[in-house]
Amino acid sequence: MQDIIRQLEAKRAAARAGGGERRIQAQHKKGKLGARERLEILLDEGSFEEWDMFVEHRCSDFGMTETRVPGDGVVTGYGTVNGRLVFVFSQDFTVFGGSLSEAHAEKICKIMDKALQVGAPVVGLNDSGGARIQEGVASLAGYAEVFQRNVTASGVVPQISMIMGPCAGGAVYSPAMTDFIFMVKDSSYMFVTGPDVVKTVTHETVTHEELGGAVTHTTKSGVADLAFENDVEALIELRRFIDFLPASNGSGVPRRPSEDPAGREERSLDSLVPADPSKPYDMKELIGKVVDEGDFFELQPSYAGNIVIGFGRMEGSTVGIVANQPLVLAGCLDIASSIKAARFVRFCDCFDIPIVTFVDVPGFLPGTAQEYGGIIKHGAKLLFAFAEATVPKVTLITRKAYGGAYDVMSSKHLRGDVNFAWPSAEIAVMGPKGAVEIIFRADIGDTAKIEARTEEYREKFANPFVAASRGFIDDVISPHETRRRLCNALAMLRDKQLENPWKKHDNLPL
Repeated sequence: MQDIIRQLEAKRAAARAGGGERRIQAQHKKGKLGARERLEILLDEGSFEEWDMFVEHRCSDFGMTETRVPGDGVVTGYGTVNGRLVFVFSQDFTVFGGSLSEAHAEKICKIMDKALQVGAPVVGLNDSGGARIQEGVASLAGYAEVFQRNVTASGVVPQISMIMGPCAGGAVYSPAMTDFIFMVKDSSYMFVTGPDVVKTVTHETVTHEELGGAVTHTTKSGVADLAFENDVEALIELRRFIDFLPASNGSGVPRRPSEDPAGREERSLDSLVPADPSKPYDMKELIGKVVDEGDFFELQPSYAGNIVIGFGRMEGSTVGIVANQPLVLAGCLDIASSIKAARFVRFCDCFDIPIVTFVDVPGFLPGTAQEYGGIIKHGAKLLFAFAEATVPKVTLITRKAYGGAYDVMSSKHLRGDVNFAWPSAEIAVMGPKGAVEIIFRADIGDTAKIEARTEEYREKFANPFVAASRGFIDDVISPHETRRRLCNALAMLRDKQLENPWKKHDNLPL
């Protein structure tokens, strides 16, 4: 028995060594941690249970029989993050460049299958050179098996991809189908075709970082949600992020004790909205002052900044927050912001996370670029997402809510449960000046008359009371009582029951 135990420990040591000390040091010189070092930071100490440590590839071509490494380039298993169960895989770049073989894919599929059965999030730490060329179509089949599980798990358990190295070719489509993608600056990149192919086909010269780096995907493409400075920061923030997420679509939102009183007043909010309707203000200040302890985890902060999305807590329970940002494009909705917010709203609805919406929207961004880019269909995605959502929906209009954009932003007409407005809210088809110039076109040359008409329109329509008189606004509230009113509404809605008619699936305007 002692001999067998020694053999076991030798095999374990070989698996833990991965591609060897020299390659591990090469990772460190690039500022990257090893696959197992990453898991040590992500998971609670001593909680990791590894599976398939001894799995090896089955390829016999191109001399592969001579190079077998236990684990085959990916560490898989489960553990806890702040005491909550998660399933993880961590690709090991020191073993065959982290390339995906048939056996490598089977390991990932096994933990994904089990995550679905027990109802726990799946976290992938991606660091891979792509499909293992020596295995040919078997490797491609392995990717497809993973893709199928990404789709099956979508909306059932949260899926998070942390890109911590290369991710190219077909490999990018697994992260693309997960719920959230995070990246590490200067050491991770994602693209379908690399710089060399791009140069050959389009004659463009571009670096890996410019084509698919973390900054590119968090500022230009919107593919990634956040970019972190290094592996350690990325994994620590990932631990914080997981705390906001439900374990599955049947588990309910996580709750944690909070000493922040639900009835806390914020007098500073009474002066947040400027008296001049053309002046901007920072909507993130409102968010920070109403969520528990000011703890707001923003997603995609550097992309489509005219809308803000992220997670906070109210009375200890997770809420999803969607908010127009007057500091960027005056808070107008455009193609990028509509897609960004729609996907977030749909995630919240999948996992029964209540949605709090803060509205200050003058309309959809005009222009040929938007129309030619398909703002009609892309804007409809956000409308569709809010309309189909059956989770608790609480909306607050702080200032402008004009035209179709008023409808889109979780209005009462899209089954908003509780809709508030501040006294500064202006709910109308359009701004007073534009409306008057259309209605009283004949008086345009008479400045005094137009100004008088504009003031008349503002008093009649550009306030929350007309909408409130129709029941479209449930109450007009003082800014300083916002947190208390939101908390009360969410508490009342905690056991809300609403179901859409049965259907195989909807047909989102893609």
